[in-house]
Amino acid sequence: MSVYLDRAFSPAKLGNLPLKNRIIKAATYEGKTPDGVPGELLLDFHKDVVAGGTAMTTIGYCTSEADGRINDQMMWMHEGIREQLVHMNTELKNTVPDAKISGQMTHCGNFSKNRKLQRLSRPLGPSRQFNMLGAPAGLPFAGAMTVTDIDYLVQTYHDAAKFMQETGFDAAEIHFSHGYGLSQFISPKTNRRTDEYGGSLVNRMRLPLRVLEAVRSAVGDDFPILGKMGMTDGITAGLQFDEAIEVATMLDQGGIDALICSGGTSSFNPMVYFRGDTLDKGLIEAEKNPITKLGLKLIGSKMFRYYPYEELYFLEDAKKIRDQVNCQMVYIGGCSETDSVERVMAEGFDFIQMGRPLIKDPAFVNNAMGNPSYKNGCIHCNRCATLIEAPGGVYCPLNLEARAS
Repeated sequence: MSVYLDRAFSPAKLGNLPLKNRIIKAATYEGKTPDGVPGELLLDFHKDVVAGGTAMTTIGYCTSEADGRINDQMMWMHEGIREQLVHMNTELKNTVPDAKISGQMTHCGNFSKNRKLQRLSRPLGPSRQFNMLGAPAGLPFAGAMTVTDIDYLVQTYHDAAKFMQETGFDAAEIHFSHGYGLSQFISPKTNRRTDEYGGSLVNRMRLPLRVLEAVRSAVGDDFPILGKMGMTDGITAGLQFDEAIEVATMLDQGGIDALICSGGTSSFNPMVYFRGDTLDKGLIEAEKNPITKLGLKLIGSKMFRYYPYEELYFLEDAKKIRDQVNCQMVYIGGCSETDSVERVMAEGFDFIQMGRPLIKDPAFVNNAMGNPSYKNGCIHCNRCATLIEAPGGVYCPLNLEARAS
């Protein structure tokens, strides 16, 4: 085994948290929380990941409040699921005693089709705008948060982080990217406010930095906080790379333990972070709402631009951010082969997050440790990503087809 593969599969510390290797399961919403409750579906999925050798798995979309969900099947942090979360986290650590668990803290902001809102009458973001995702569900417009709404949101992050720590999570990942709530404040495309939360980047970062501070105050200094940030929105008038470098330095100075540098937005251009085959065909097949299905047929090809897949597609930009910060760096984006793992380690990144490769093969780490020539088999068809609302949630269709043949 090369020195860099050995580094990837050797123990390391994320902040003050010891990990048995440097591979982390990326946060991917898997659609395995029916009625918003974590159960055996979610547990079994992540059991496979930790049993396969991954040092820390990340539970995707741990929403800070009920109205922060994109749909009503997503999980939100509240007392009603305390017992289930404790059970899940306990069972994962019983499966692999040295496994660690992170929870991704996310809020949809104005990007929602959740008709079971509890506190609000419509989704809220930084500014009023048309809610394309929610229109077929009867939520065509999103409102602008008041300062009182913003203060409330910050408190939900504080309370959710404390709750996550109490229920057995080992780390928290704050989602600052992909067009969700905090990203909407950072992006000049979606933030058109004229108060202290809009305009300059300093103002647009005010809420994200308040959230980071609130989460830190909730969990203390020894509980790692990761931040997934965007290096670009991938759209005209959105966040561009020069500002993204400033975003990174602000988060670094704000006390983030590690940065994960991604790009694109679910609301405008998700293929920036997916790459490979576009999502429209699979989404059309899986969609149950006839209005949404028709809309995808009409404009799906325009919504989902084609970006050819290549390994390590975010590496060069992520290196530039790495050079400007002092926090740890977690690489994400097209790392599905052992030679890519070697290169990322050679470039000095501290950890690697993997999503689709671990959906294809949850035992990636064990297999790669046993065979440096191991091939993952993910073909970047992105069919897994289109199954988030299918019965049972996300799985790798290639694996299902292989078992059937």
